[in-house]
Amino acid sequence: MKVAEAVPEFADAFGFEEFNRMQRETLPALLDTDENVVASAPTGSGKTALAELAICKTLADGGTALFVAPLRALTNEKESEWERFEDLGYSVYVVSGERDLNPRQAERADVIVITPEKADSATRKHDSARYSFIGDVDCVLIDEVHLLDSDRRGGVLEVVVSRLRRICDPRIVALSATMSNVGDVADWLDAPPEATFEFGDEYRPVDLETDVKTYSHGDNAFADKYRRLYRAFDLAEPHIREDGQALVFVSSRQDTVQAAKKARDEIAERDVPVGARGEYDFHTAAQELTNDTLRQSVLDGVGFHHAGLGKDDRDRVEEWFREGLISILFSTSTLAWGVNLPARCVIIRDTKYHDPLAGETDVSPLDVLQMLGRAGRPGYDDIGYGWVVCDRSDADRYRRLLREGKPIESRLAEDLPGHLNAEIAMGTIRDLDDVMDWIETTFYFVRARSEPERYDFDSIRERVRDTLEDLVTDGFVETDADLGIEPTAVGRLASKYYLRLDTASRFHELAERDSLSVASILEAIAAAGEFDSVSARSAEADAIDRILSASDLETSLEEGHRKVFAILAASMDDAVPSDLRSDAWVIRQNALRLIAALTEFLDRFAGPRAANLARRVEARLDHGVAREAVAFTAIEGVGANRADRLADAGLDSPTVVAEADPSTLEAVGMSEGVASRIVEAAGDLPRIDVEWGSFPERVGTGDNELCEVTVRNHGGGARVGVRVTVNDVEMHAKTVYLDGEATVPVGVFGPPDAAELSFVVEVTFPDHPLFPVRASRAVDVE
Repeated sequence: MKVAEAVPEFADAFGFEEFNRMQRETLPALLDTDENVVASAPTGSGKTALAELAICKTLADGGTALFVAPLRALTNEKESEWERFEDLGYSVYVVSGERDLNPRQAERADVIVITPEKADSATRKHDSARYSFIGDVDCVLIDEVHLLDSDRRGGVLEVVVSRLRRICDPRIVALSATMSNVGDVADWLDAPPEATFEFGDEYRPVDLETDVKTYSHGDNAFADKYRRLYRAFDLAEPHIREDGQALVFVSSRQDTVQAAKKARDEIAERDVPVGARGEYDFHTAAQELTNDTLRQSVLDGVGFHHAGLGKDDRDRVEEWFREGLISILFSTSTLAWGVNLPARCVIIRDTKYHDPLAGETDVSPLDVLQMLGRAGRPGYDDIGYGWVVCDRSDADRYRRLLREGKPIESRLAEDLPGHLNAEIAMGTIRDLDDVMDWIETTFYFVRARSEPERYDFDSIRERVRDTLEDLVTDGFVETDADLGIEPTAVGRLASKYYLRLDTASRFHELAERDSLSVASILEAIAAAGEFDSVSARSAEADAIDRILSASDLETSLEEGHRKVFAILAASMDDAVPSDLRSDAWVIRQNALRLIAALTEFLDRFAGPRAANLARRVEARLDHGVAREAVAFTAIEGVGANRADRLADAGLDSPTVVAEADPSTLEAVGMSEGVASRIVEAAGDLPRIDVEWGSFPERVGTGDNELCEVTVRNHGGGARVGVRVTVNDVEMHAKTVYLDGEATVPVGVFGPPDAAELSFVVEVTFPDHPLFPVRASRAVDVE
């Protein structure tokens, strides 16, 4: 069937002219009904077109489509691909963690592309103006729904889909690679039999032959990588010699580069006839690559691909691999889920990878099957070959996976308390009946009903009830006399910031302490359960010790949590040693999310002074600046470099910057335009004066007088905490939004046991990394 016949008004939205057999069989369910659809088909068989057909129907009906992409990297890819819809007059908008959300654009979009994590955030906050667009979705397309079985993301995807069905009851179109229990997914999503499709290997465009190859494991992990690389090259070489191509999956971005370098040496050593150095146009195009190593490799027929490459470099590598100019391509697993780049043979060199937060981790079975599914080039090969290279001890496990496949399981139970707390925090669960209704909307419930012994189906309701009681006991939820359920402030904050519940409890405990310090804030972050899997390798011990001995920060943490503490301490001064840099970026990004949550805990339960200290620690972690420079990062347009310059110039605070002549900033190396903008931006921050008015200089013993002190803000409005102490004892404290002035009552009295009273008015900024403003007055007691 021609595309132009099936969807004439959307023919230009497809990159081909005719549907294949698998696509033709799903057309009636996708285009002629509004039923939910589940389709399972081999990798490379053209499932993306099914999502595009469902989008076409949604747009033709005047609706909005939401495409849930499995990886953030793929959201950008879909945005690029679906410019074809833009050309037809429809808008495509991406919502992902690497972009600031524009609520107006999201609301106006016809097609929204989103990751499961952002969809989780949006659905939790769908009542807010910022995320209200999520309630207007008419059709939800779930790409790679078999990720329900992903240990990290499966539970998130599951609750998102269940939540969307309660919020806006959209049509669901779920697509997956081959799975043995597609019926369970269809049951969960209420897809009728006529809209449930299970396409077997006979629908693969090219037959697939898979096997496991072993190597002899040694004592040196570095040497083992090369043993596996030589094994992979042995498998790939015959196919490359016959003008085939090989796609080799390795565990990290760095490994793609190192493996490509070694492969070039092997190609030369074995005299394998690849490369295109004699092709002038290719040689010229290769010079435009921004990555030096890649520029040298591609001319020898070797490439590498990972998410850290620039988009233009990635696009060129993909194009040249399709054209056969690159014979062997080394990639991370991202490529398996994204771009359709088939190869005659696919080799998984690494079945384990190092995760900064979890140590050595097995590549998931889903990833293994997805990668192998890339084998076989339609139109070029009659058969594709896929190999897993692994240690002998793992061989039987992988052979069983290749032989039997894997049913899709639910991962919801792995964090049932966290997911249940989130639903209660949203307000969708208000009593025990709601809890039971909610659990029955999950894939977990459906899967347990399908495999009652494996999931202990008969005890599910009791398990959920026990989980609810634990949430009450731990302070996340409270109940009333009528058995109603309400979230506590702690429960709401845990949900808002995606915190593990044990981390939320730890943050609450810290906020209840009498005193707080930079070290205690860093320790609370480093001790968080989110970092439980961080490992401290023996080679890193000296670097960790050096950091802690050089700082004035102490910690009782041990092992991986001590390493996190050290990385955070070094990050505040942008001084992470090279030994720790490979893990530092991921650890710091997670720490920034956690400290933002901790700041709100402190603001809510300890007050603005504690929140302000955490805000300054957060700014130092984010920018890597010294304590003296941190306040300048509050100025819009000022990052680490400019903050350091302002501090080095002897400027005391953003207030001084706001009152300075731009020429002062030009003198420290800033251009005239930048200097003027920074002075203007500094003026938008609060600038505080304390006016004592008729405050007395002395008071008689036994006398008392009520005075008023004025706190005036000459700059931009801000929330401030105002605290008054006398001889270090708090007399008065309040939090106000100050846009102008506020008066503070201060009682002056003459105690018989003091010769002098020291009054201090302190103004703190819970929302800015500005230092507190303090003003003091001494009163003699006569």
